[in-house]
Amino acid sequence: MILHIDMDAFYASVEERENPELKGKPLIVGGQASTRGVVAAANYAARKYGIHSAMPTASAVKKCPDLLIVKPRGELYSRISKQIRAIFYRYTPIIEPLSLDEAFLDPHGSERLHGDAEAIGRKIKTDLKSELDLVASVGVAPNKFVAKLASDFDKPDGFVIVMLDEVQAFLDPLPVNKIWGVGKAANVKLSRHNIRTVCDLKTKSPQFLDQLFGQYGEQLWRLAHGIDERKVTPDREVKSVSQETTFAQDLTYYPSIESTALYLTEGVGYRLRESELKGKTVTIKIRYDDFKTITRSRSLDCQTSQTNELWKVVKTLFQETLGNKSFAIRLIGVGISNFSEANFGEDEELATQTDLFSTPPKTPKPEAKGQLLDQLSDEIKHKFGKQSIKRGKSVC
Repeated sequence: MILHIDMDAFYASVEERENPELKGKPLIVGGQASTRGVVAAANYAARKYGIHSAMPTASAVKKCPDLLIVKPRGELYSRISKQIRAIFYRYTPIIEPLSLDEAFLDPHGSERLHGDAEAIGRKIKTDLKSELDLVASVGVAPNKFVAKLASDFDKPDGFVIVMLDEVQAFLDPLPVNKIWGVGKAANVKLSRHNIRTVCDLKTKSPQFLDQLFGQYGEQLWRLAHGIDERKVTPDREVKSVSQETTFAQDLTYYPSIESTALYLTEGVGYRLRESELKGKTVTIKIRYDDFKTITRSRSLDCQTSQTNELWKVVKTLFQETLGNKSFAIRLIGVGISNFSEANFGEDEELATQTDLFSTPPKTPKPEAKGQLLDQLSDEIKHKFGKQSIKRGKSVC
């Protein structure tokens, strides 16, 4: 049996814990409506008004004029996430985090110490509440797919167990968009064929679904039958650092795309330096209004963590991909991979190859200026928060 543990309204719950006066009042964590902010999390009092994550804050305020808006505190959520993870590790080392507030756990091998999967799940819920004053919902099932659905089935404060012989009965009545990968576009396509529940999907042949969705059709068929053979994969070495954003309204104006891409690049560069990593391969991600998603990559001559160096490549990739074309874009992302250890303990200028016979310039090289700019920017962010400073053309 696999456990999926999902903290309930994590960001909002943390803010309520930190300020008990907020409890019971409609609350979101996110940006302000005046700056095209988006809801990052909504507590359950706000959800009664139809407010949900990824909704524009302006729309949320229209639904609930008395809505309280709290600015996100990423460093706080990250610190508490580590405390949550520490509780998980008491019961099993086989943990696969999906985000700050959810993870899969495989209790295999821990039963003699802590009991079966159900017992472990209940102990973790108790520890989270008593030690961190936070509530989680837990799903226990034979595989990851069903466990994740189970944890979401009875929120908040849910605990749902689906035994092996109950999987199909649990899945059949669910809306088909509960299956991973069935978004708005796929849901519309399935509705045209009167496929609205998992049971409806289960009756279709793999060949029929292949015609609709290509290679993903077989995966849909397998999930509709409750088949998911993926193992819980513990934390591995970081392979990439990325950041993306979904727009409240599809963007058609290139300068807005570029300024958002610069903001994302700043965030990626900051995270690289925080992790003492340097990357060589730069990747951009673009999702159009029809959900078609493309990626474009380019490798630098050597690894770097300098925002200016990364931005040169990111900017070029966006210009080459979009150019003077007309478009409507719902999401963009920026990522860096192909890492080496940054070795920040040494003087980077000494590690850079120079001309033996040249006279050192009196003014710093552009690379040194970029390094100094990053260093000063990072120090300000450490002291005053990540939103305290940004390049003039970037947006947040």
